Amino acid sequence: MTLALRTDLAGTLVRRYKRFLADVEAPDGTLHTVHCPNPGSMLGCARPGSAVRCSTSTNPKRKLRHTLEMIRVGRIWVGLHTQRANQIAGLALEAGAIPELAGYTHVRREVTVGGGSRLDFCLDGRRLDGHRLDGHRRDERPAWVEVKSVTLAEGRRARFPDSVTTRGRRHMDTLAKLCEEGARAAVLFVVQRGDCERVEPADDIDPMYGEALRAAAKRGVEVLAVRARVTARAIRLEGGLPVDL
Repeated sequence: MTLALRTDLAGTLVRRYKRFLADVEAPDGTLHTVHCPNPGSMLGCARPGSAVRCSTSTNPKRKLRHTLEMIRVGRIWVGLHTQRANQIAGLALEAGAIPELAGYTHVRREVTVGGGSRLDFCLDGRRLDGHRLDGHRRDERPAWVEVKSVTLAEGRRARFPDSVTTRGRRHMDTLAKLCEEGARAAVLFVVQRGDCERVEPADDIDPMYGEALRAAAKRGVEVLAVRARVTARAIRLEGGLPVDL
């Protein structure tokens, strides 16, 4: 499963600042201020002088033409664009490429649940016009999926989150409540780097998120992870990873 990218601006990172901005120096010395589509701290993935690649938008309404897509960490590219994790996950879910979540006939995106919360995907066998189709081959319940983009690593262990996330904790509670109401629910960690072999909660950074994740798992939430290898031209899904709770 591959998501094609067009990263036509190569350069080096000068600085990341004000959360959603970064300065990138092109090979000819030109300095570009680019959009940084990552709300986290980017811990370990924001070292000045590192090679980066950016995409370019043709939308005339955008204030910044370029978007920071990836950064070089050691010998690999790390994907920084959080929505790329959702996009590669969506392609994989539609193709049935994630075995635990395969077999559904319909994939809905950005679906609102009770209380106004919004989750990334809902998998079921129901079309938008309400007619029932064949559901999951083993489970007729709808499955709610929340995707988390992972960029932080310590050795071969991918870690989430890289900063305190109250929103992430709310997602865990929402998923757990859906389980208790009779649905399937899962959190899917998409590791946007090819050098990790396992995933774990970063309890030293946000212990409350780790507690929420483990509590949700005890209440029935499925905790899944996949690795995606990032190159200058594509993000390629490589397969599942174990999660250590």
